[in-house]
Amino acid sequence: MAGQMMSLAALVAARESGRQEPDQMVELARDAARRHDSEIKAFSHLAENPAIPREGPLAGVAIGVKDILDTFDMPTTYGSDIYAGYRPKTDAAIVALARRRGATILGKTVTTEFAYFDAGPTVNPHDHAHTPGGSSSGSAAAIAAGMIPAAIGAQTGGSVIRPASFCGVAGYKPSYRLLPSTGMKHFAPSLDTVGLFAASIADVALFAHLLTGRPLNPEPVEPATTRVGIYFCAELESADPEMQQALERAAEAATAAGFLLMAVSEPEENARARQAHTTLQNYEAGMSCGPDLALYEERMGKKLVATVKEGIAIPPSVYDDARRAAKRGRGATRKLFDEVDILLTPSAPGAAPEGLSFTGDPRFNKLWTLMGTPTVNIPCFKTKSGLPLGIQAVARFGKDRELLSVAMALEQAFAERG
Repeated sequence: MAGQMMSLAALVAARESGRQEPDQMVELARDAARRHDSEIKAFSHLAENPAIPREGPLAGVAIGVKDILDTFDMPTTYGSDIYAGYRPKTDAAIVALARRRGATILGKTVTTEFAYFDAGPTVNPHDHAHTPGGSSSGSAAAIAAGMIPAAIGAQTGGSVIRPASFCGVAGYKPSYRLLPSTGMKHFAPSLDTVGLFAASIADVALFAHLLTGRPLNPEPVEPATTRVGIYFCAELESADPEMQQALERAAEAATAAGFLLMAVSEPEENARARQAHTTLQNYEAGMSCGPDLALYEERMGKKLVATVKEGIAIPPSVYDDARRAAKRGRGATRKLFDEVDILLTPSAPGAAPEGLSFTGDPRFNKLWTLMGTPTVNIPCFKTKSGLPLGIQAVARFGKDRELLSVAMALEQAFAERG
């Protein structure tokens, strides 16, 4: 079962008060990883003697980095045997930023191969027979298992929000390009978005704030003037009954907390944009991963090979049509946020599926990745069997602080309703 999660806010407060030194903070994480990772398999590599800066806003904060992001001092395998032992010469931009801010890179977290659907060995800390989700499998599981207080992941379809939901942690996909993606093994560059994980909304917002230096720490919100919309799309009917009930409970809790609640119907342009996501993703995967396919097809996973081949076969005119559909969807999305401040949807169709080969379905996430809007998984409810169910909050592009502020208030409201 999942362990006691580490609170980033509590660790930083202990450091600021002098109760914990950076090396003591990092040792807590190293000890937890030594005790738990043989079962969870969240890390593909653990640093033997990680550097522990004593200065910087993230001094003493041990983090995991998804293994599609380059690290100069650790292997970077992109979840693939093809790159076993590969050592880049430099860090990815987001890793270099974390180091400059004082973070300790504890290790590389497991990703699916090239961040697609061919799963790695990581298990769900809540039930080892269930998937942790993907592709940021290890990042979410390491947080849920209490091994580290913060982690970096990435999302092309639903690879931050979905594993966060399955593992019961906060996963934050910022507005597109708020965090740098240079030094990532790209799958679909117009979609690939670096994201963050922590135990709670307060913790992931603090991580984003300390990492970037941007004012992303939540502000108090006034529920009576905050418009929260329940987003009704055709996909909602396909969600599991317990997830549908969780969304209903979220709506009830938001209303009880005083938020202005409304129903929002999906514009047709957004429905078409969601369908265009696969074309955009696969075409770009054909471009990004085609060179790997040409040299190493026999060593690549079957799902990955099929998708890259499909992408290579897509005519440019079809890709351009998909780009136009995405542009129209973004226009419709901007209009939506003239009427509402935050949208709520399921973070996934249901709880984590049983088995480790299927990492779950991104149907509730990929539209918002394509739109470039900030989203966050609010860890809040559970199934009767005890598996987590998350609610996804979405805000207008660039309104990341507003998203995190409202999500933190909603997280508290959901907790009060049980």
